[in-house]
Amino acid sequence: MDVSGGNHKHKAPWKRMSKEELDNQYSPSRWVVRLGAEEAMRTYSQIGDEVTKRARATRRSLLDVPYGAGEGEKLDIYLPEAVSEAMPFLVFFHGGYWQSGSKDTSAFMVNPLTAQGVAVVIVAYDIAPKGTLDQMVDQVTQSIVFVQKQYPGNQEDAQRNSPLWHLETARTQPGYPACSILVTVGQHDSPEFHRQSREFYQTLCHGGWKASFEELHDMDHFEILWNLTQEDYVLTQIILKTIFQESR
Repeated sequence: MDVSGGNHKHKAPWKRMSKEELDNQYSPSRWVVRLGAEEAMRTYSQIGDEVTKRARATRRSLLDVPYGAGEGEKLDIYLPEAVSEAMPFLVFFHGGYWQSGSKDTSAFMVNPLTAQGVAVVIVAYDIAPKGTLDQMVDQVTQSIVFVQKQYPGNQEDAQRNSPLWHLETARTQPGYPACSILVTVGQHDSPEFHRQSREFYQTLCHGGWKASFEELHDMDHFEILWNLTQEDYVLTQIILKTIFQESR
């Protein structure tokens, strides 16, 4: 699928939408195709709870590690059997429309990735109404910096991964090799999720970042995550291929 063309500086379509249409476009549970919205949410929560308990019972882990001073500023680190200074990391931030979700039920990808030598970090942040969007972005940044400082051999400059960078207004392209950024969207995600994913990918490409785009065939928003429990899942394989290509 060609998503590299087009002018991404047009007025955002969401600005012309009614509140009802915005709610519809940005509520992933309304776009599931195999389960009803409530059943999809229950299944997602159940699988997340089960795989996190399993990961904590079977994998080496450091739980509730503080990355900041706030009560909610903690992260979990899941380690592979062979720990080394060169091991790659995947850092995961749970979704939930800024209002729900938890690191304690989000270890979907831990077992398949740690089995291949990848450390996984799952980050908590203060969701609404306790946390504002500004606070959430700041906490995400703090957590990345914390991991980078704790494991300096595994992340290049943390700022290269931060959405805080104003990609569209950057005057120059990155003067160093940027970490690869993988943008994914499910085939059955909403049109607005598709539009924003493509626009983010295009912005990254125009800014000189190494980015790739994948539309996951026959997947809705929740299946994207709960299928990360499977070693042979297409996204699991894409993540591993991206990580180990970067480490060579």
